[in-house]
Amino acid sequence: MQTIYSDLTQLGGKTDLPASPEDAVLERVANPQADVSYCVRFTAPEFTSLCPMTGQPDFAHLVIDYVPDAFLVESKSLKLFLGAFRNHGAFHEDCTISIARRLVDLLSPRWLRIGGYWYPRGGIPIDVFWQTGATPADVWIPDQGVPPYRGRG
Repeated sequence: MQTIYSDLTQLGGKTDLPASPEDAVLERVANPQADVSYCVRFTAPEFTSLCPMTGQPDFAHLVIDYVPDAFLVESKSLKLFLGAFRNHGAFHEDCTISIARRLVDLLSPRWLRIGGYWYPRGGIPIDVFWQTGATPADVWIPDQGVPPYRGRG
């Protein structure tokens, strides 16, 4: 019997971490509630990538909010995609925006925003924010809940 989950290739078994974000397979499923406007949030508090200059690890707390249209991202494929950045060298801004653009290309959501809250590198935290357009008026979009970096406070 064919279902909206039938085409998924990574769910339900062991799946190796992709070698790079470009190699990662992001999967989507039909949104069974496409007639309703609602917000979906993914939080990745332990996101890791590499500094492209030094090869040292960089760490971020990512928050991805989107209002789906016809499709939902399959969460295991998103986890593997984000994990593929572990060995990927790129600046914070590039990582954050690349993730958002890949999701927009896959899902064509009604709206998407990403907050990349990067931990200090060289003593300076870098936060990167992007969204596809105006925040929808008919959907509750909560604050991302990540306080600005205060160090030892």
